Amino acid sequence: MMSPNTLNPWLDSPARYGRISRLLHWSMVLLFFWQFLGMGAKVVLDWGPRDSWLVGSHAPMGFALLLVALLRLLWAASQWRRRPSHGRGLIAWAAKAGHGLLYALMLAVPALALLRAYGSGRGFDWLGWSVLPAGHKQPEWVQWVNSTRDALDMSLHGLLGWAMLALIVGHAAMALVHHFWLKDDTLRKMAGPMR
Repeated sequence: MMSPNTLNPWLDSPARYGRISRLLHWSMVLLFFWQFLGMGAKVVLDWGPRDSWLVGSHAPMGFALLLVALLRLLWAASQWRRRPSHGRGLIAWAAKAGHGLLYALMLAVPALALLRAYGSGRGFDWLGWSVLPAGHKQPEWVQWVNSTRDALDMSLHGLLGWAMLALIVGHAAMALVHHFWLKDDTLRKMAGPMR
């Protein structure tokens, strides 16, 4: 039996993120790696869904990411008072803003893809489960999601997806800056040993 003074390794604490937060975080890292590797192959090698399962798995993996992001948000809300602090000052404010923008994009990017699938009448199935029924065409929704295509030859979903990649790279870079240059415990809170 755990004494009241012993930290539960599954829950967050002011000193570190717990096992559940870490599992959700690193699961998303793997899913994002898969997504951007596939889209990189699409852009660089001009692969399509018929050329590679990597590219063809983009939609189901994107929906998995949406589900994990929702779980992560719910878990973060349940742990809000227990979680490590970002601190104070400009760097802390930037960290909070960056995390907030990342969470917003983690929800918006797949939501736009679902909106486009629904508006096109295709619908969307995930692992045999009908998430959105086919047959309900809403061309104005598809046009809105694809609104940036004329100027940038990219849909809003794609544009925000690549913006999210830039934020993810910045997030990882700042974790390394904290670890190697500022020499603080920021990275250890998510990747260090559980104490």
